[in-house]
Amino acid sequence: MVRLILTAALGAVLSAVLAPSPAWASRCIAYAYRAPSIIPAAFRMPAAASAGDVHITYVSHSTFRVRTPAGVVIATDYAGWAGEGPVPAVVTMNHAHETHYTDFPDPAIRHVLKGWNPKGGAAVHRLMVEDVLIRNVATHIRGWDGLGEHFGNSIFIFEVADLCIGHLGHLHHKPAPAQMAQIGRLDVVFVPVDGSYTLDLASMIEVMKELKASLIIPMHYFDGSSLKTFIAGMPKTFRIEISKVPATVISRATLPRRPTVLVLPGNGIYFEGDNP
Repeated sequence: MVRLILTAALGAVLSAVLAPSPAWASRCIAYAYRAPSIIPAAFRMPAAASAGDVHITYVSHSTFRVRTPAGVVIATDYAGWAGEGPVPAVVTMNHAHETHYTDFPDPAIRHVLKGWNPKGGAAVHRLMVEDVLIRNVATHIRGWDGLGEHFGNSIFIFEVADLCIGHLGHLHHKPAPAQMAQIGRLDVVFVPVDGSYTLDLASMIEVMKELKASLIIPMHYFDGSSLKTFIAGMPKTFRIEISKVPATVISRATLPRRPTVLVLPGNGIYFEGDNP
């Protein structure tokens, strides 16, 4: 009996020591596993509940510039150009094509997060930078030789201001249930909609239905036709918004009540012959 008590006490101590601090714990995964709650239709989260605004700018292709309330700048799928403004503190990269990474990042960038592991196996990132937790979920990429590469891509997730923001990278397959569990709840999703180099559009739309995000922002399209097909295939419950500017500001309090596809203009169109 004494041994059992000591063992239980030791387990409790180890759990307390090894458990992530509140600042490092993923709220997105925790939310995903919570039982659904009933919220009155007239209820709206007060603005005071939001930790601040997150600024998002579409730079080009699969690159977004994200600025957190604390001023941390992140560039996604960084290939050497992160848009106008200060050098990002953090960049994420994937390597399905050379337009999603660079071997020569600006040395002023503090954190360069590769979506693949050069040493083999899955890349694992869990990084707290001021007010944002950045983590990844590894996925696979297919190759022209038919063999592909296990863990060659990462879905990067940015948890900030009580928001869960996901960038799907160069997604080539529907995430498995275990990967969906790792992703957790997403409020905002950056989704590739070319329909050929990445996942086919019908399957990508199914992924969007599963993720149930409030705001979907397309990326990685070339002549606009695949974007139109993606929009046409989304459920009628989604509102479609075409922005006149390549930037938006979001917060927990201002997330759309009705699920929305927001198209940020320009820079996503590539000329014939450009490498996707």
